[in-house]
Amino acid sequence: MPAEQIFHVLTMEAGLRFDLFLAGRLPGLSRSRIQAIIRDGAALRNGTPARSSETVRDGDVITWREPDAIPCDSATAEDIPLDILFEDEHLLVLNKPAGMVVHPGAGNAHGTLVSALLHHCKNLSGIGGVERPGIVHRLDKETSGCLVVAKSDPIHRDLSAQFAGREVQKTYLALIGSQPRQRSGIVDAPIDRHPVHRQKMRVCSPGRGRDAVTEYRILATKDGISLIECRPRTGRTHQIRVHLQHLGCPVLGDQLYGRRVGYTRHMLHAWKLEFRHPHDSRPLAFEAKPPAEFAI
Repeated sequence: MPAEQIFHVLTMEAGLRFDLFLAGRLPGLSRSRIQAIIRDGAALRNGTPARSSETVRDGDVITWREPDAIPCDSATAEDIPLDILFEDEHLLVLNKPAGMVVHPGAGNAHGTLVSALLHHCKNLSGIGGVERPGIVHRLDKETSGCLVVAKSDPIHRDLSAQFAGREVQKTYLALIGSQPRQRSGIVDAPIDRHPVHRQKMRVCSPGRGRDAVTEYRILATKDGISLIECRPRTGRTHQIRVHLQHLGCPVLGDQLYGRRVGYTRHMLHAWKLEFRHPHDSRPLAFEAKPPAEFAI
């Protein structure tokens, strides 16, 4: 019998498409994977199977029936070195290098993190589907740093619930070329998808989009470049990059939200990751050493 999770739609989430609501609550699953599961009737809205395009309302009760794991036999294992920060029989935490794609996709069939994991691990969770074994959350190709991987479905479900419940503490480092007006502060600005440039997100008016909150502080400044620490309280797509652009200081090298000039990638690093071990509830904290180019 598939495991179930029950979600209650909050006022700030009312009006979202059904698939987008679930994508926010299930950060380890891609939107296409969620849509496929919805089509199979495994997601209920107030007790009735729903369509991806439906909008949710304040107070709706959403039942998510976790599908049976899909074997990951079709993905290709490759002997690619991994910078492992921690590993036990339940999970592993690694420092993903910039430039590595997390899972296979169009134009990225080889050299992915998934391929490396399949070579390294005998077992990985299958909840994410054949293309995402073990992947609980994702980092952009250009973002380096801490990433946790689940070795079984129960561990995956627990970690996903921690991400959805905002129990996981994430700290990022970024390089910016101009400073915000205040050296520390909080950006509380909702985010939605850009209406024209569909690969981009944007800050939108209150009452629209999804709530997004980021704490920040400047750690060091040299020759017009600042090292900034960011702690997202929410986990929206491109959240830090969008919020820093909103402050007028986009991440250096960010071709999507700023300019690429002088850098080969956007300068964002997932520095620290803290969560509760799903097996015994002990607190875990990890730190991925920043690449040399972050030293200023």
